[in-house]
Formats: sequence, C-alpha cells, structure tokens
Amino acid sequence: METKGALDALLHEERVFRPLPQLVIEANVNPQEYAEAMKLASEDYLKYWEEAAKELDWFKKWDQVLDDSDAPFYKWFVGAKCNIVYNALDRHIETANKNKLALIWEGEPGDTKKLTYYELYRAVNRLANALKTLGVQKGDRVVLYMPPLPEIVIAMLAVAKIGAVHSMVFAGFSAKALRDRITDAEAKIVITADGFYRNGKVVNLKKVVDEALVDGCDSVDTVIVVHRASVETEMVDMRDVWYEDLVRQERPVCPTEVMDSEDMLFLLYSSGTTGKPKGIVHTHGGYMVGVHRSLKWVFDIKPTDIFWCTADAGWITGHSYVVYGPLMVGTTTVMYEGHPLYPQADRLWDIVERYGITIFYTAPTLIRMLMRFGSQYPKKHDLSTLRLLGSVGEPINPEAWVWFYTNVGRSECPIMDTWWQTETGSFMISPLPITLLKPGSATKPLPGIEADVVDDDGNPVPPGKGGLLVIKKPWPSMLRTLYKNPERYKKTYWEKFPGMYLAGDVARKDEDGYFWIQGRSDDVLNIAGHRIGTAELESALVAHEAVAEAAVIGVPDKIKGEVAKAFVILNAGYEVTDPDKLITELKSHVRSELGPVAVIKSIEFKDKLPKTRSGKIMRRILRAQELGKEIGDTSTLED
Repeated sequence: METKGALDALLHEERVFRPLPQLVIEANVNPQEYAEAMKLASEDYLKYWEEAAKELDWFKKWDQVLDDSDAPFYKWFVGAKCNIVYNALDRHIETANKNKLALIWEGEPGDTKKLTYYELYRAVNRLANALKTLGVQKGDRVVLYMPPLPEIVIAMLAVAKIGAVHSMVFAGFSAKALRDRITDAEAKIVITADGFYRNGKVVNLKKVVDEALVDGCDSVDTVIVVHRASVETEMVDMRDVWYEDLVRQERPVCPTEVMDSEDMLFLLYSSGTTGKPKGIVHTHGGYMVGVHRSLKWVFDIKPTDIFWCTADAGWITGHSYVVYGPLMVGTTTVMYEGHPLYPQADRLWDIVERYGITIFYTAPTLIRMLMRFGSQYPKKHDLSTLRLLGSVGEPINPEAWVWFYTNVGRSECPIMDTWWQTETGSFMISPLPITLLKPGSATKPLPGIEADVVDDDGNPVPPGKGGLLVIKKPWPSMLRTLYKNPERYKKTYWEKFPGMYLAGDVARKDEDGYFWIQGRSDDVLNIAGHRIGTAELESALVAHEAVAEAAVIGVPDKIKGEVAKAFVILNAGYEVTDPDKLITELKSHVRSELGPVAVIKSIEFKDKLPKTRSGKIMRRILRAQELGKEIGDTSTLED
C-alpha cells in the first residue's frame, strides 16, 4: 500500500493515570535510576547493554559488545560463551531458588501440576539425555508441536541445553502449516502430545502430526508423544515413542552445552500475510540479555511474585515471557491449558484468586472478549493480590485499557502496555511501574532502544502526525536473519531506510514523546486524501456501550478512492430493537469521537471475527471476502 504523506492522527486521549506513591517507592528501578539509565544509554548505549549483560552468567566474557562490520547482520557479545538454560535453570540450583516453585500449571479440566526449580531441572536433564540418545546434536532442529503443558517448557529447555535449536509450531496450526515448517527447518525430531483439552472438547493432536508426515518431511527420525488426553493414538513402529517411556530410564544429570553467544537458540516462523512463512532466527547471548533486562525492569519482579503471562508458548510472547524470562529472573511462571471462557467467563479470575497471582500479562483481544460479559465476573473474585497488569500483541484501545484498569486492577495496578515483535525478541516501547500512563499509549522506548516515527523519505514527522515506526540502532535481542533467506531479511527490514529497522507498524508521537501505535502499515486507509489508521476507527467504535469488538477495512469507492467498512461484535446482553438506528448512532458516535474526517460508510454486525490463533484480527480475510477475492493462506486462522 502507498504510504506517501503523514498519517492523520484522529484520536485525542487526554486521560492520565499516575502510579500510586507506594508503588514508586518500592520499584526496583526508581525515577532517578531510570533517568541515569536513559542518560547512559543515550551517551553510550553499548556500555548500557554491557552493564545489562553482566547481570547474567557467562562461561567466557565477550571480546566485543557489538560487531556491526557486516550490517544489518549484527553480532552481539562477540567471542562470549554462554547458554540461556544455564541462566534459566542451572544457576538457580546453587541458590535459595532451588526449592522455589518454577512452574504452576493448570489443565482445563482442573488438574494441576507444580514444579520447583530443582524438579524442573531434573526433568529437563532427563529429556536432554534422551534426545542425545536419539542422536540429536548441537545445531540440529527439533520441532515442538504442543499445547500448553509442563512438557513444552521441559522440551524447550532440554533442546537448548544440549545446543540444539527448537522451532515451536503453535498447536492449532494445520497439518500443511506444520509440514511446511518441519520441511524448511529440516527437523530431526518432532515432540507432540496425543491430544489436549480446549473449550470442553478433546483435540487430537497426534493425528495432525501423522498427516503432516505422510508426505515428505524425510528429515524426521523420531516423533515423541506426551501422554495427556487419553485419546486413541496410532503409534508408528520405529518412529513414534511415548515421552514417559523415553525419559524413564534417563539420568537426571546432564551437562549444559557451551554455546557461542551467536549460536542459534530457536527458529520461530512468523506468518507473512502471503507467501512462505518467515523463519526468524534468535541466538543465545543477545536474546537472553534483552529478555532478562526487560522483564526485570518493566514488570518489577520481586522474590514473592507469581507471574502469569496468558500467551501460548508457541508465540514469541510465550518464549520470552512464559518460559525464558520468568525462569531467568527466578520467578514463578503460570500456565493454563484451556479456553479462557471455560466453563464460564470467570475462569481467568478464578485462577488469579486461587494462586494469588501478582502480575497478569495478557492481550487486548482477550480483555475485549471478557469485557463483553461485563464487570460481574471480575467482581465475583478476590483479585487483591494483583499489583501489575500488562498488555501485549496489538494496540490496546483506551476503553479496553480503562475497563481492565478499573475492573481487574481495582484502579490500583498500572498497565504495562508493551510494544514489541517476534523480530525484536523483547520489549522495545513500554512503561515501567513508575511511569505516567496514557490509556492506549505504549509510552516511550526503553533505555538502549532508539525509536522514531518517520515519513516515507525517512525524515522524522512532527508530534501528532502519523508515520512509519523505525528503530535507529541495533539491540541485543534482535533477530539475526531469516532462516536460509538473508536477502529477504535485508529487503524486509533494512532496505527502505538503510541503517534503520522498519517495524512495519504505523505510529505517532505526541508532544510528550509518547508513542501511539496505530496498527500495521498495510492497515492504513486513504479516505478522500486523508490517511487514517484502522486502529483509531476501531477504538472509537469500541468506546460505544454497544460494541465489544470491531474491525475496519477499506473498500474501493469511485468518488473518495476508498471508504471504511466496519464489522462489529455487540456486547453480550445488549438488546438491539432497531439495527438501522444503531448503525446510524455508531456512525455519528465515531464522527463525534474523531472528527468529520472519520466517515464509516457501512457497518455489518457479526458473531465473530477472523483471528489468528494469537488473537489478532485478520483484516485481509475480511477484505478478501468483501471484494470476492482469494482469501490466501489461512494456516494461522483460529477456526
């Protein structure tokens, strides 16, 4: 899509929320320390990242913090030897964390499992030894196609511990999507489960693996199957083995492979809107520095915290902030197998109450889904243990932000609205608990991150104007390349503005330097010469009492070039006596919220919207359906 000209910023959010004084006093990073960190990072950002790296354990220190001689193929902590698993597990066994809970897991039927750091360490070692027995060596790829089970954490850590590379494929992907990823990664092993529980049903997962492996995938020697849901499972002779049988005889001690800081840790495929998925490469050294520092600072981790990030481990949020981050900082991480509305819409609040969760990090989609059921469900539960909330995955509209803050956080818990991507590895733009908050803004870049909003020629745009979001300097947890496709890596992220990383998002900065992410750059409408982000139109719709969720697309128009069409899901229990009257009311509501430029031509009511399995609305599918075009790749579609 043409991106000429600045983006019209229509949303004027003026509410400001200050952190409670007690929270500021108790914060790990106080305002003065934060100001000092920002000063150091702006004067010498390599020194800033070197200080962050010193908080972790290394087998050998680096010779050079950053090698940018072959930009954009940056290398961090050059010459250093490390292993992220040593920092996530091994080092805790020597401290008081040894007998602390590392993982609390709950299945949808209500069964639970808890593992201390020592128990998790022994389980990881057993699987690591088993993988070695199966011939897995340093650098080999292992595909994990698993639901949220304790074994997914064990498998990720075991693979990384022996120097192999894990590639997680979300357990809702089709056989074709799984086959494409196995083939591209040339995986030697696939680890899966017989099935899992989702919304009161049992999903047969092993069947999908069998279908994926029927054609091609010659690299796969072994399929390891975790016994979870007691579904009838066909085991292929000489290929398939039960996880429990495999690890039973293995020793609970296994040496951790010494890795180069630039050795690949994992490969995570991010779906392009069309074409082949991109294999995003992350490495041991830089990734662990970025993830460790960002989690510790943004979520202010204390020894008593119980941290729950609701993301599936199949996504980058699950990698960084369900598994590696929480374990590196030595906190307790929570995992839930099932659907958030099962058996009813208070399942999440029930879990928060029973385990005394202190930090709750989730997606705006989930918040809006729960908003539909009103405030009755959070009010039924004692959520007083919560001290911080977080938002991830897409821009959060101000109304959802305020609902979350008021009803879940009791107007006491600041919301850490984090902007980052699969490619960035860790938080880039985010508040800290000490930050002044504006609903809908991810606030400012973290220390060591230099972000800006630029026009099509790469020049910074003035405050209030929209443009393209860029990162101006490399950072440790950045992707290193696209697997087997360095040219695509250069072209996608670095070609448009040499020396600057193109995020693919449109954003604006306000007069205080706060960033407002307005959606993907291909979700920009050009209405009568005004370039408008769909996120603002959607936010205005959701601000109406009738609307739970909205998606806006552009459709061709002979006079205006393009007009907006909205698809709307109404709040549960909202009675519509006259649909035409409500449509007129919603259109005028959007105009009054955003001004006369914000014209929505038509509105269609829907029961559900097409979403990826991580909860992002797939507007391109709505657009294709509306225009009668080919829908294209739907492997990431939730349903």
